[in-house]
Amino acid sequence: MQVIKYPKQAELATILARPQDDGNTVDDAVKAILTTVKNGGDKALKNYTYQFDKVKLTDLKVNHVEMVEAINAVSKELKGAIKVAYTNIKKFHKAQALKPVKIETTKGVVCWRESRPIENVGLYIPGGSAPLFSTVLMLATPAAIAGCKRVVLCTPANAEGKINPAILYSAALCGVTEIYKVGGAQAIAAMAYGTETIQPINKIFGPGNRYVTAAKQLVQNEGVAIDMPAGPSEVMVVADDTAVPAFVAADLLSQAEHGPDSQVVIVAFDETFIKKVQKEVTAQLAQLPRKEVASIALENSKIILVKKEEEAVTIINQYAPEHLILAVKNEGYFVKNTINAGSIFIGNYTPESAGDYASGTNHTLPTNGYAKVYGGVSLDSFVKKITIQKIAPQGIKKLGKTIQIMAAAEGLDAHKNAVTVRLTQLNKK
Repeated sequence: MQVIKYPKQAELATILARPQDDGNTVDDAVKAILTTVKNGGDKALKNYTYQFDKVKLTDLKVNHVEMVEAINAVSKELKGAIKVAYTNIKKFHKAQALKPVKIETTKGVVCWRESRPIENVGLYIPGGSAPLFSTVLMLATPAAIAGCKRVVLCTPANAEGKINPAILYSAALCGVTEIYKVGGAQAIAAMAYGTETIQPINKIFGPGNRYVTAAKQLVQNEGVAIDMPAGPSEVMVVADDTAVPAFVAADLLSQAEHGPDSQVVIVAFDETFIKKVQKEVTAQLAQLPRKEVASIALENSKIILVKKEEEAVTIINQYAPEHLILAVKNEGYFVKNTINAGSIFIGNYTPESAGDYASGTNHTLPTNGYAKVYGGVSLDSFVKKITIQKIAPQGIKKLGKTIQIMAAAEGLDAHKNAVTVRLTQLNKK
């Protein structure tokens, strides 16, 4: 990890830049996949599955027998853990449902909003070296609470043509039954355009590698909604002398092990503390099964030494981290002044992995600086807000003149007349 001491404001943009791949090359490859699936349907999906995953599939859809086998294959201990996480996630997201509030803006004019579920949603679940069954819980749970009519799940199969049992168990727990053995950009294409087997959806959710992210952004240009641009994982830890070096190191590595393109950043106030963290990172890294992956990620990561809390806040808001851990004494100051972050974790005993799995908050979050304009997935992500209004005769009488004046000023006489005819009729009574 690179150590940067007391950076100047003008240097931050360069220091905080994420690792960049050749975006044009990725986009070109993904465009070709999207076009091929759009034109070739199921055959194209099977060809890509063989090309990328080395699996020959007869059927794309997971059948009932496979579901039963998978559920039986999950250990009792893991089932129990998944149920605890599911309960907490459900509790947190269910609390986000708000009852309509009717507002009388003018006497006789009542306005309100009501939620309606997005009818067809698609969930993409990464299933390669780290099959993210936790993401099933994070996406399918709010989809069920929202009342989405159809929930489609796509995830890649392993070399035997099977999906990780924990993914299927989690899907069953959340009520998802339409599951397909398709991964990568081709899965995004299938959900966006539809094939002979997979009917198209209206909105796509879920994280993925740069190809999946590029595919989501490209199909969005064709009218398919997406949750957000969610690419490689990242964490920023702000730590003062109250932080525990071993905890900070563990949090950094928990993100670094996601993939070689993940990024971790420490903002600290003391050089001695930084050295302790570096020592802990080295020791803990050596024990990790995914140490090679984490090591590559650490090469692109930064340790930034600052003097003042204000400087740390500036770095937070400029970087806009997906995950922000505040291992600091003055936590209230940082929470109050952080405006750009996907999710915040406060104190020495709040690891980021708690949010990844079981505390209840959603782990599908904006990355790559998109936390400046996006929030994480929530219940609202699966619904549309419809505004409703009802105007009584006394309301149109009171508000009518205002509408007529404004419509006339815009030169829209039919708009004005829609009020005039009503007022004329009312005045006859």
